[in-house]
Amino acid sequence: MTLLHLFDLDGTLMHGSAAPVEISRQLGLDAEIAELERAFSAREIGPPEFAVGLHALWSGLSSAQVRSAFDGAPWLTGIREVWQEIRDRGDYCAVISLSPSFFVEMLLEWGVHAAHGSLFPEVPFTRPVDVTGILTPEGKVVVADRLCERFGVTRADCVAYGDSMTDAALFAAVPVSVAVNARPHIAALATHVYEGRDLREAYRLVGDSRPSVEAS
Repeated sequence: MTLLHLFDLDGTLMHGSAAPVEISRQLGLDAEIAELERAFSAREIGPPEFAVGLHALWSGLSSAQVRSAFDGAPWLTGIREVWQEIRDRGDYCAVISLSPSFFVEMLLEWGVHAAHGSLFPEVPFTRPVDVTGILTPEGKVVVADRLCERFGVTRADCVAYGDSMTDAALFAAVPVSVAVNARPHIAALATHVYEGRDLREAYRLVGDSRPSVEAS
């Protein structure tokens, strides 16, 4: 059986932080992004409004700052090792995130088969954000279905990893899910629950008869 492992980014692959937070820190906008994140978490705004807010905050953003945010982010240990093992087994892995695609797609450098984020204009911004390209929690399932078709699997062959209610729709759509450093409401929906900073340990919870990555 071939598996497709679907990873969230913010709060899942990144411990205690999110791409918008790390990018905003490069611009000295800690307070501003904290308020935007609060409004989103409280459901006062949705993904399109959040994206428009980010675009306004990041008017001076450069590609170099995006790279610094990526390189300095608090990533979990073992991401590349997990993805390499998935490849070695003949399985597939992908990242599906509401965060900007220009950040999410940098994870292709680490060996993930596919990386999908919300579509933002190129950095530095010269165009407004098109909200029709902004992913929603339900949109994650649509992307997952497209990936299933691409890789020749079905939802029954998928494993989802996430941490918040933006992952709830995807957790409901697949048979196996792993809550990674998750909020209680998403942990209650998951097949497995992991707390820690090593993705290899979360990946091992899925389990099967094949050998798994050894944590150092």
